[in-house]
Amino acid sequence: MEKTLRTKFRSRITARLGRTYLSRIQKYGIGSSTIRLLPDELLMLLRRDGLDPVDKLAGVRATAPISKVSLPFGMDVWVVTGHEEAKAVLGSADGFSTDFAHLASNAGVAAEQSPGGLGFSDPPVHTRLRRILTPEFTMRRLRRLTPRIDAIVEERLDAMRARRGPVDLVQEFALPIPSLTICELLGVPYGDRDDFQRLAMDRFDLFAGTTAPFGAMSESLEYFRDVVRAQRRTPGDGLLGMIVKEHGDSIDDEELAGLADGVLTGGFETTASTIALGSLVLLRNEDVFERIRTDDAAAAPFVEEILRYTTAVQLAFPRFAREDIEIAGAVIPKGDMVLCSLSGANRDASYVGDDGRFDPHRNATGHLAFGHGIHRCVGAELARMELRAVYPALTRRFPQMKLAIPPQDLSFRKLSIVYGVESLPVHLG
Repeated sequence: MEKTLRTKFRSRITARLGRTYLSRIQKYGIGSSTIRLLPDELLMLLRRDGLDPVDKLAGVRATAPISKVSLPFGMDVWVVTGHEEAKAVLGSADGFSTDFAHLASNAGVAAEQSPGGLGFSDPPVHTRLRRILTPEFTMRRLRRLTPRIDAIVEERLDAMRARRGPVDLVQEFALPIPSLTICELLGVPYGDRDDFQRLAMDRFDLFAGTTAPFGAMSESLEYFRDVVRAQRRTPGDGLLGMIVKEHGDSIDDEELAGLADGVLTGGFETTASTIALGSLVLLRNEDVFERIRTDDAAAAPFVEEILRYTTAVQLAFPRFAREDIEIAGAVIPKGDMVLCSLSGANRDASYVGDDGRFDPHRNATGHLAFGHGIHRCVGAELARMELRAVYPALTRRFPQMKLAIPPQDLSFRKLSIVYGVESLPVHLG
């Protein structure tokens, strides 16, 4: 009896200290004064050495592709760095949940701040919403965007040509193209593209505090609620208008706003970062640059290797074990959080056969850049369309393009779920 009481007392103290620990991070953010509160085994998942994951990640993966990280005050998180192990977790909808309620309870965030959409929902809600959204992302429907994507790319290239001096490929090329493409896809005003960029990027800024991304989600959802109401009144030909026409009131405004927010989240900054990082790879590899410029067939395999090699989305949505579950010999207790390192999995030697270096001749099928399982990115084909369009167009318009600063002077994001280069100044030649 006494032992039971002591155990309950320790559990209560641990829970209280855990909440204090989280509230401190929420209040002050993950900056220099609070970053020391998080173990390096977690922070390494969000760090890079240039384009490569930090060395420690490879060491952890080689030792234990799935391992437990103990946070202060008895909180546990499981880190998955192996390719097959990540596939096993991401592919098990029965074994793991992505329901926002789990994240809210673990991070001290109000459940009402859920962004909705596909990423933070489980079947059957997820199944119903994905069935509504998936037809809008079939190649047949996406082909209608091909002329507009090509036009957007050409418009950006023209704008770059008109500028004097070095041009920042991030601001002038990588960011506007997916932003304008999503505006076209959803059927919302192009004049809102600056807000699109801000709302999408704020939620990945971990240095603003752990609740800041949820505030950005709330603002984004409020914007999309207005867009949805306008589409209800006068449905257009974009994704939102088409869903309203085809499904009517069977999907409510909140669900539709959540889907739109998910498209923005999944399709804007991730694609923009990949465009920029892929452009940097081209600038560092003259022979590959020339091949993309002159050979139409080279674009598709290059894009797949860039997706694998850069893996802009470093972490998958958090998973929570529904029951005690065994993955690769590790038993994950019910309720524990699992974080899958996509960048780590895509460099796993058991998958790529080497150390994961960039190889333009690699057959990069099977990479996890878009995730895996029922939560695999629904907009994967749209992203591929954009990437296959931008690289040949960029190299052909500016065949003499060079970096305007030494490579070692480039600034990359220090700690981010979506990795990227802050700016990419170039001389167009």
